[in-house]
Amino acid sequence: MAALVHLKKIYHEFPQKFWVVVLVSFVDRVGATLLFPFLSLYITQRFGVGMTQAGIILGLFSVFGLLGGMIGGALTDRFGRRKLILFGLVFSALSTLAFGFVNQFNVLYPLAVVVGLLSEIAGPAHSAMIGDILPEKQRQEGFGLLRIAGNMAWIIGPTIGGFVANRSFFTLFVMDAVVSCLVAVLFYLLIPETQPQKEEGEARESILDTFRGYGMVMRDFAFVAFLVAGILMGTVYQQMYNTLSVYLRDYHGIQPQGYGFLLTVSAIVVIFFQLSITRSIKRRPPFLLMGLGTLFYMVGFAMFGFVSAYALFALAIVVITLGEMIIMPTSQALAVNFAPEEMRGRYMALYGLIWMIPATIGPGAAGYILDHYNPNLLWYVGGALCAVSAFSFYLLHLRLGAQKRFVNEETTPA
Repeated sequence: MAALVHLKKIYHEFPQKFWVVVLVSFVDRVGATLLFPFLSLYITQRFGVGMTQAGIILGLFSVFGLLGGMIGGALTDRFGRRKLILFGLVFSALSTLAFGFVNQFNVLYPLAVVVGLLSEIAGPAHSAMIGDILPEKQRQEGFGLLRIAGNMAWIIGPTIGGFVANRSFFTLFVMDAVVSCLVAVLFYLLIPETQPQKEEGEARESILDTFRGYGMVMRDFAFVAFLVAGILMGTVYQQMYNTLSVYLRDYHGIQPQGYGFLLTVSAIVVIFFQLSITRSIKRRPPFLLMGLGTLFYMVGFAMFGFVSAYALFALAIVVITLGEMIIMPTSQALAVNFAPEEMRGRYMALYGLIWMIPATIGPGAAGYILDHYNPNLLWYVGGALCAVSAFSFYLLHLRLGAQKRFVNEETTPA
């Protein structure tokens, strides 16, 4: 009974529009998690190629996703959030089906370019919309609640996806496309535009000036330093969702169902502990939290190189997930707080570099190590990169931690 009262209180603390976004995001994540964790397995199995070639394809998605995200960030600030998100959902459905119909490996190269470019256009709009809806003091907790919904989807998606993947990968593509269409309908019906309106008489900047605004973002050297530290950490974290499945299959004989269960373990931990962790850390200095979370990554990913028992792989996932529950909501709230309101889309587009650059270089680099060296070396290098990243966040705390924009009004001083 007390738990229900607590949940009801949380529900009333946040605006109705936020909960609608949470609902729609949950349905969207179910579709994405049906397919995404098994994409590396699909490419290597369907086309008989190694992880190096598969990594190149995944890297192309990310390279052109970078460009698509940059375009999307500017268009989000110029035209609003809603139109960009609807476009992204519809295109996602079409591109997923196209990917499932491909029969020749070489066709994946141009398809990856087009899909990468257009599928990431809506990315900055999602984060900007949350920044629009929630005041600064609620953003970290709001992003944490979104992660709970997303990880509830991880319980459903990979479990079903691993079962279906053993029988028909093509069915996964169809299911993902259907879910994307459903989410587009829900979004169209339930979510209005959230972009802050300009003052009456205020000049509207041209498209060219909107894109030029990226120069101002790149001159925010504190933000760029934050991105660099995040990219180091993200390069290691990215391995959990592509390289790890192939590593476990090829070197430890763990099949897709086993990998899917590991991701389900991560999701369960988030569902049960994300809210309490987010509430307990929201008064702490955010850059120190980023460093702490990255140290959890260091320990968890390094474990993959030292252990071989399935139970210990599950333990490594739990350790990583503890870091993830600290890092994800904190980093998103930090990025929004860096940004002036009128440039929120462009800041969030560049914030996406923390995940897009690792997704670009990570699979190919990891695949090369797996194909040519001791596969455990991948996880040793990952641990070292996380150590460097954690120290970088500590330096950012020393330089920026006292600034008002990064101090919650209830923050406990370090």
